[in-house]
Amino acid sequence: MYKNKKIVVVMPAYNAAKTLVKTYNEVMAQEIVDWVVIVDDASHDTTVDIARKLPQTTVSTHPINKGYGANQKTCYKLALNEGADIIVMVHPDYQYTPKLIPAMVSLIGTGVYHCVLGSRILGGYAVKGGMPVWRYIANRFLTLIENLFLNAKLSEFHTGYRAYSRELLLKIPFENNSDDFIFDNQVLTQIHWLGYTIAEVTCPTLYSPDASSITFSRSVKYGLECLIVALVFRLAKMKIIRSRLYATLE
Repeated sequence: MYKNKKIVVVMPAYNAAKTLVKTYNEVMAQEIVDWVVIVDDASHDTTVDIARKLPQTTVSTHPINKGYGANQKTCYKLALNEGADIIVMVHPDYQYTPKLIPAMVSLIGTGVYHCVLGSRILGGYAVKGGMPVWRYIANRFLTLIENLFLNAKLSEFHTGYRAYSRELLLKIPFENNSDDFIFDNQVLTQIHWLGYTIAEVTCPTLYSPDASSITFSRSVKYGLECLIVALVFRLAKMKIIRSRLYATLE
């Protein structure tokens, strides 16, 4: 609990057997987390078996691999069903340190913000933490373009470390979003559409052999999709087109 608000951490898992327990233990060590939701997207390892042995958890499984976005959709629906007031997404591959959960929660719990991102760019931690240089350059380029189209000032749009208020998640039609990696990007554009200010905290990251990562070809596809999402947002704002991402927000 934080100021009588229930804190639920969600973990979209895929082949996370090697790092799940370590991540979970550090999440619960923060002491303010009330519950953990783990959704497994048809892993090929023992992720589910390990998850089911962890206390204070809800474990759900997808019979087939549905994608990162679909995993998050299940995560958020389950967290809301658990009565979460603040939902924090932590990847179970230990790429992002759970030690920042109290800081992120406090920014929402005090009513200052409804969304907080853990930024790998602030503080210059990305490359130091092992982010490939080509990925860093792509991150900066895409973020520049997205900031221009959305009239935003975020240091990055592509972090997987995020916290949301219940109020915000209930307003966002995230079920209309992609089941793939672009889901995260679409959520941020929806938040901007609603006029919410997004907070960022600097976040050290660790790129290890056990950390999840997408291939170069998938990264290129993701980059193109980011540009398309940003363009669609701007055209929809100008009322030139209508998009299902924002139709219910108008």
